[in-house]
Amino acid sequence: MNVSVRSLTDPVGILRIVALVLTCMSFGLVASVGVTASESSYWAWCMFTWSFCCFFTLAILILEFTTLSDKVPVSWEDFTTAFAMLAALMCLAASAIYPAFFTCSTCPRQIGATVTSWFCFLTYGAEVVLTRLRPRGQISGFLSTVSGLLKILETFVACIIFTSLDPAKFSGSPGLQWCVAVYCMCFIWSLLIILLTIGRLLSYFPVSFEMVVTVSNVLAAMMYMTAMVIWPLYGFQGNLNDSALWNKLLVVTFMSIFNFIVYTVDSVFSIRMVFWPQASS
Repeated sequence: MNVSVRSLTDPVGILRIVALVLTCMSFGLVASVGVTASESSYWAWCMFTWSFCCFFTLAILILEFTTLSDKVPVSWEDFTTAFAMLAALMCLAASAIYPAFFTCSTCPRQIGATVTSWFCFLTYGAEVVLTRLRPRGQISGFLSTVSGLLKILETFVACIIFTSLDPAKFSGSPGLQWCVAVYCMCFIWSLLIILLTIGRLLSYFPVSFEMVVTVSNVLAAMMYMTAMVIWPLYGFQGNLNDSALWNKLLVVTFMSIFNFIVYTVDSVFSIRMVFWPQASS
């Protein structure tokens, strides 16, 4: 079996080894402390984040070291880029959530886990940056472009929105149901683009893939523009005394605004990619 030592010694390989160690440290520190039943869902999310990132980082290192990555029937560059971006976002969320609920001034292991989690975020973020800093012509995968990275960000923000939705709140409101439909449709389409890219299925598109992405981005931005207006208009009616529901509504409102901005920026880059391809590269 051929092996590639260079995959472990180049800058990206070193960053992955560091991320592997840091995620393992975060997981071990938090596991040694345990969790209170009242906040178990947040604890479970953080633990899942670190274990998920640790497992896939190890898998990527092994596959590249053994050169088995060349035989995987997916776009490897797109897959690793998508994972690095997703891992950075997940670690960022865990780094903010865990200290908010579990860290105190006299909790050394919790503080240590928080610090290592922040370094995990920086490490995965550095990998994404290194991917973008490759010389022109070496960035071959769509998910390695700005528009591709924004697609990953859009799906992640949508997941945050979904975790904050309360079915009892929007079930009887057509306006809020439209907002939920917007979140779902845009999420499904962005996720479909990511999966088709990783699976090397873009060639089966009957029309120009870049044009499809551009049109979908513009439509998604317009749909999110309606959602960021309608959601706070109908969502905050009659819930001023419910702090838990109020916080969820705030999260959905701000994430809707944020995703509208992301889709707008994505639309600009997609239009440049179609009409001015040399400027967008």
